[in-house]
Amino acid sequence: MRALLWIVLLGVALFALHHFALWAERRGWIYYKHRKASPGSVGSAFLQIQSLLEPGKKHIVESRLKDVEEEDQSGDPPDRPDNDEAG
Repeated sequence: MRALLWIVLLGVALFALHHFALWAERRGWIYYKHRKASPGSVGSAFLQIQSLLEPGKKHIVESRLKDVEEEDQSGDPPDRPDNDEAG
């Protein structure tokens, strides 16, 4: 009988957590079920973590953040050299 009570409580807790996650997704706080994160955002998150573990990578994070700021301000993506011109 006690195991059945724990199973029911676990089910209720998971149901509540699921609805909380849906609510947080509607508010734009998380990506959960309906909205998916862009592939670049996942890479940026891992790069942030790597910059904490390897301080030498910090300049890469700063460069990406600068590019994002420039893109937000101008509305255009920053100029990047083409691979054809390099070689």
